[in-house]
Amino acid sequence: MTADKPLRADAQRKRDALLATAREVFDAGGFFDLRFDDFARLAGVGTGTLYRHFPTREALAEAVYHGEIAALCDRVRQLRAALPAAEALATFLRGMVDHIDAHEGLARTLSTLMATRSGALTEGSRALEQAVTDLVAAAVRDGAVRDDVDAGAVMMALHGIGAAHDRPGWRAEADGVITLVLDGLRSSYSAQVAIRTPSGRRGARGANNGTASS
Repeated sequence: MTADKPLRADAQRKRDALLATAREVFDAGGFFDLRFDDFARLAGVGTGTLYRHFPTREALAEAVYHGEIAALCDRVRQLRAALPAAEALATFLRGMVDHIDAHEGLARTLSTLMATRSGALTEGSRALEQAVTDLVAAAVRDGAVRDDVDAGAVMMALHGIGAAHDRPGWRAEADGVITLVLDGLRSSYSAQVAIRTPSGRRGARGANNGTASS
């Protein structure tokens, strides 16, 4: 459903209930075992309400996808407001591995359902990449991250991590890839500080734990 004006409180509550239910079912990997009408029953709303908000499975999947992207972009904004830029970037990337690990079923279901909705996928990917671009740019301005690598390389690493989820030992390898990305992004100046100062040595170890405190 597309709406140009805010929904009434009751309508918004029912829409949110449908989205929360869909997200849970997607995460559990049981989306294709249910009739579409079952989402209404599980969410505690009428079938007419389901179809009024989401006429098709694909429409419901697209709304869940956009909700996920919005939540990730909000997370970026919160980290930027609360942490130094390099630490915010590292925390976000480590958190993305946690998110991929915790929501594998959601990612797989959305990938299948959204295969014919490339425009929606492109829009969401662009929004997330812009958020990551802002993180990287802030760290560059602070002198903590090199200025010759853009956010596209970071996004490619995240896509690769997600695509390789079936590998044995995935989690340890995924954490290792993030460590490599963070080490590769670190500017020569911040790396020299990490080598030359006692606090920098602690920062070098912290970077391996996702704090990027060099």
